[in-house]
Amino acid sequence: MTKYSNLYRRFVKPFPGRLIAVFLFNVLSVSASILIFLMLEPFTRLLFYGNLDQLSPISTFVVAQLSRFGIFQSASVSVLVLIVFVLSLYFLKSLFYYLSQWVMAHVRSRVIADLRMSLYAKLLTLSLSNLSQQRRGDLVSRAVSDTQEVEFTILTAIRQFLTEPITIILYLLILLYISVPLTLISVGLLPISFVLIGWATSPLRRNARTSKQRLGSLLSHVEQTLSGLRIVKSLNAFQSVRDQFEQLNDEFARTQKKIYRQSDLASPLSEFLSVVAVMIVLVIGGTMALRGDSSLTPSLFITYIALVSMLITPVKNLSTAMTSFKRGLSALDRIDEVLAMEEVVKDCAQPLEVARFQECVAFQDVSFRYEEKDVLSKVSLELRKGEFVALVGESGSGKSTLADLMMRFYDPVEGTVLLDGQDVRKYRLASYRSLFGLVSQDVVLFNDTLFQNITMGLKGVTEEQVWDALRVAGMSDYVESLPDGLHYALTDRGMNLSGGQRQRISIARAVLRGAPILILDEATSAMDTESEQAFMQSLVRLREHHTLLVIAHRLSTIRNADRIYVLENGRVVQEGSHDSLKSQPGKYQMLLNINRL
Repeated sequence: MTKYSNLYRRFVKPFPGRLIAVFLFNVLSVSASILIFLMLEPFTRLLFYGNLDQLSPISTFVVAQLSRFGIFQSASVSVLVLIVFVLSLYFLKSLFYYLSQWVMAHVRSRVIADLRMSLYAKLLTLSLSNLSQQRRGDLVSRAVSDTQEVEFTILTAIRQFLTEPITIILYLLILLYISVPLTLISVGLLPISFVLIGWATSPLRRNARTSKQRLGSLLSHVEQTLSGLRIVKSLNAFQSVRDQFEQLNDEFARTQKKIYRQSDLASPLSEFLSVVAVMIVLVIGGTMALRGDSSLTPSLFITYIALVSMLITPVKNLSTAMTSFKRGLSALDRIDEVLAMEEVVKDCAQPLEVARFQECVAFQDVSFRYEEKDVLSKVSLELRKGEFVALVGESGSGKSTLADLMMRFYDPVEGTVLLDGQDVRKYRLASYRSLFGLVSQDVVLFNDTLFQNITMGLKGVTEEQVWDALRVAGMSDYVESLPDGLHYALTDRGMNLSGGQRQRISIARAVLRGAPILILDEATSAMDTESEQAFMQSLVRLREHHTLLVIAHRLSTIRNADRIYVLENGRVVQEGSHDSLKSQPGKYQMLLNINRL
């Protein structure tokens, strides 16, 4: 019941007026359609007998209304009048049907746009710990494929649930008026159809969910292959990744085959059962009409059969809607799983605003683990205002995790991170993170101009301010040499720049924000020697206005650091300046030897 109340709240409640309009337009369309078929009796009477005598009460009523205009003067004129009347009804029927579709188009587009927007907004607010447990390809599948599936299935089904039942009811009311016994027989056969169709399509929702999961795996594999295409080529691993894709693709295709077979069964099954019902009615009603002792005349019986046959389409559509609804629910379940994810890192009940960095950021006995793997253990360190602090250590020692904790991408499992003596969890996330500028090893640039990439998220920034940031990052000369300068268009992920150039653009982006604390996470990893030298000169300028936390493999870039923390297996094993540490036996000295410094 909760699921259906959620469906009502999401798809029906926001659009009461429009859905009522869809309902009313459909009633008008069906009414026009019924009138068209009611014209069969007087039309056949005119063709075979040349008069309008001995019509059924309902046809007599319709003809009487038309006769008020004095247009039935002769048989030939009457036939012409009926043809014009039927054509007019067809026009109205089509018009009202289009209007119902026209109104429903707004509902469909708005629901999907809102659903996709909610999903995207949720992805933006989720913490890295939430996202690290999901495959990117699967998330893309949910945001794009699953929302599209909801539009093609659930919303289509809702439209049919609004229109087809009223169509069936109105037809049945007219059929009951014409012949109660025949109509009761027809109605008695409908539940049997629905039970058989429901039984035939019962595994559909389960298979649809499996299909969506496998599509997510497929997209995830494609995304990983494209991201690591250089590695695939260098390792000649074409066959390996191709075999993996083929296996995932075959699994997805097998599931889709089951879905297609189950979905495609509903329509012919409902059509066959409807035709069986029509044949039963035809035999029984034909016998009644031929006996001559019934009010069901041959011409009225033809009308009745035509009306009964028209029930086949709405019944078939309703069974298809039920099948589509089951498929759509599986897609909606996957979307709701993301929307229901609890944010691990979030604001406290009454968060504090923070406008500036005054003294220091401190870690007090901080421990952290990913799932069951310990990454940091009892780490204590400080980053005082105006300092240049460096973190060094081998890969996996916990350096980047410390930076993530400082920016509150994660929260520690033990210990506390303090800003100016206050637990950072008490600050509003947005205001706290505004104190930091991050330059990571994996630079993310977008398919847009350099100017838009550097000013991303900022408003009212002048080109001169951007040039100042580029000069600090040592990138201004290169940008000036480009054909369009600041308006040079980047390709996806900025792949028309070198790795070092992308990182310097990222540095300019961080500098432009004027954040008091800059975190440079392996910022020189993709730079050549010349670029590294330019960057080291930039550090001198950065220190004048920023507190720096630099994570480095290349120890040459942190010789002038005020303090260096050396990490090993998630622990701080040494602390001091470059000059003090290089003379001490230990991990730092070993790293110096590896770097040949």
